[in-house]
Amino acid sequence: MLALIKSPYTRRTLMCMSAAALLWSGSPAESTQAARYHTIPELSSGSPAPADSKETAAADRKQLFEQMGAATGIPWYRFAAIDQYERSIARKSKKTAAADSTSAAAKPRLTGIMIPAPVWSGPLNPDQDDKQPESIRFFGGFGLDGSGDGIADPESDADVLYSMARHLLKYGDSATDFNIGIWEYYHNGRAAQRVSQFAKLYEHFGRLDLSGSAFPLPIGTSYAYRSTWGTGRSWGGARIHEGTDLFAPHGLTVRSTCFGIVETKGWNRYGGWRIGIRDIENRYHYYAHLMGYEKSLLRGDIVTPGQTIGWVGSSGYGSPGTQGKFPPHLHYGIYRDRGITEWAFDPYPLLKQWENKEFRLLRQNKKKK
Repeated sequence: MLALIKSPYTRRTLMCMSAAALLWSGSPAESTQAARYHTIPELSSGSPAPADSKETAAADRKQLFEQMGAATGIPWYRFAAIDQYERSIARKSKKTAAADSTSAAAKPRLTGIMIPAPVWSGPLNPDQDDKQPESIRFFGGFGLDGSGDGIADPESDADVLYSMARHLLKYGDSATDFNIGIWEYYHNGRAAQRVSQFAKLYEHFGRLDLSGSAFPLPIGTSYAYRSTWGTGRSWGGARIHEGTDLFAPHGLTVRSTCFGIVETKGWNRYGGWRIGIRDIENRYHYYAHLMGYEKSLLRGDIVTPGQTIGWVGSSGYGSPGTQGKFPPHLHYGIYRDRGITEWAFDPYPLLKQWENKEFRLLRQNKKKK
């Protein structure tokens, strides 16, 4: 089975998948014992993938998810969704990042799933660095041996994914069971929602790279905008402006800026008819003061960059249906979720980047003609 794993980088992290029987065995004790019969030779650690091999690392990561999925019955996109959620909420100090860099040089990882020591080893385990499956199990820890080497290492992708798989399979293998398993792991409704959204996006598109973008208004049309981040607002109480206003004719098309999933849709007394879209980077794209929505678009639907989602209007600042209290424009905001809190940041630099990119593509297409 190892011959099927062409990338040596993946070989360092993946168990021999011929041990599928091991993964489906009854108790953790039986799994550990069975694993000893499928132990693969120790491989040299090597160096982590270079920074410019992002595509290669993504391909290796997807291959890892697919092969673990084949062994456990859990679809690859569910592993990918958990991994992406963990990446999106990761916050590292310079000291932690330096330590991780040193560790990665010795033992590179493909995934970003980090299981806290008290969870992995057991909260009452006196050895919070415990890697022995038997003692971890005794103290009610999460960690299991998925590579067949006799240890449960939280820095091993195979061990981490296998441990997560065994946790999820306790609740079943349907989409609903998966959501329950995720909630039971994080005990956080927002986390469960995000992982479910990411899994839906990965399943729909069938790939990890969902990094495309588009300017929210059609390039070449009549619009104007400048940086309005942080300016004062008085209606509804003292507050600051968390976004950029793009002034445009009433009824101009509003487009999705990203690959994402419709999270909110409806009336907000500040934003009027508004729509919110969550992307794979755990960013929430907020479009407000719309005249109306694309009729076919519903909550939970998947959108792509440049897809029509509504039209510029002047709704808001009152009860449902209030219009005309200000000139027609699109209020565009963007928020980042860090697991516990969600905070806004200035979208103006991204808007300029997306606009310039589309102008360049437009000029290139004209030259080709």
